[in-house]
Amino acid sequence: LRAALREGSARCRQRDFTAAAAKFSTALELCSKGFATEDPLKSSPDDISRLASWIESKLVICYLKLGKPGLALHHSHRSIIQNPSHFCNHLRQAACFRCLQRYSEAARSAMVAHCLYVLAEGVRLETSDLLQLYWQALIQEALSGEVSFSVLYTPFEKEDKADKIKEAHKTFAEKHPDYMQHIFTDPHGIHVLPEKAESHPDQQYLLTLGFRNKEIGKTVEKSVTRNLPIFPGQKITFSPSMEEEAETFWQNTGKRIMAAMAFIGSTKIKDERGPCARAIEQFHHASLLSQLQRGEEQAQVMTQAMAELATVPYLQRVSQEDDKLLQSLMADAMDILAGGTGERVWTKIHKV
Repeated sequence: LRAALREGSARCRQRDFTAAAAKFSTALELCSKGFATEDPLKSSPDDISRLASWIESKLVICYLKLGKPGLALHHSHRSIIQNPSHFCNHLRQAACFRCLQRYSEAARSAMVAHCLYVLAEGVRLETSDLLQLYWQALIQEALSGEVSFSVLYTPFEKEDKADKIKEAHKTFAEKHPDYMQHIFTDPHGIHVLPEKAESHPDQQYLLTLGFRNKEIGKTVEKSVTRNLPIFPGQKITFSPSMEEEAETFWQNTGKRIMAAMAFIGSTKIKDERGPCARAIEQFHHASLLSQLQRGEEQAQVMTQAMAELATVPYLQRVSQEDDKLLQSLMADAMDILAGGTGERVWTKIHKV
């Protein structure tokens, strides 16, 4: 294992990333077979996880350098699952999403990276500022390429939320008259923006969205305002006979709805619906991909959901009940990835 790691690192320095990826893949395989420590009885699982995460992060770098961001993204999710508290793992995930032009998800990863850096008492203000600039640039990139919706952030202190929402809708109508087919303000969770702490200490915002297409706007609002997250357009569990209908829905509507939902998550750390809400949305997304016979994409989304669940306890306080749900969903995700079937917590949520 040491030899593989040394050789992989040497190949990286020589910029031979194909050979480096092969060596790190070998190292990862050896690590999974129990060779991560000389004496397993004297080492903690955390040590082994950190080593596995480090190897995964090296594979992320190799595949990004080789122009394979999809493969790099898969390893970035795995590096987070193994070590969710390390901000660099989330920063690498942001780089992968950015290369894939998934800018809203990249912005969320950058936001999480910044939050974890601050929570870990990162003392370098320069690093904190750079993380915020990167996050901000990704948000702007996400909006610049978006044509189906526009947004408005309204500073929010402790005013009456209903009055503030009315004010936000009025301001939105003045600034974005082309996106008035349907507008709503996210009621679940306060948003934060990448601004320097000394200029806006603890400033929170309400997020208002407006859409060109009324039906898409209504569906997004329904999806993100329910206490139990649902996947847009999915009323019952899909059957094989509905595969064609599901494909049509995904191509014509689903992609645009998911883009709006992903953007909403790019400035929101805590969700009033519960810490597992975003992961449950990804479970729904994976379920639809399964019905569309897109196994590789389904596995990617499920691994992303696991990374999301693994990170939750490092970003917010989790109640005992939520922790139980979190652990159950993590087990369900692993079971789904392994090809397992049967009754799960996720199956019950899906039925509800």
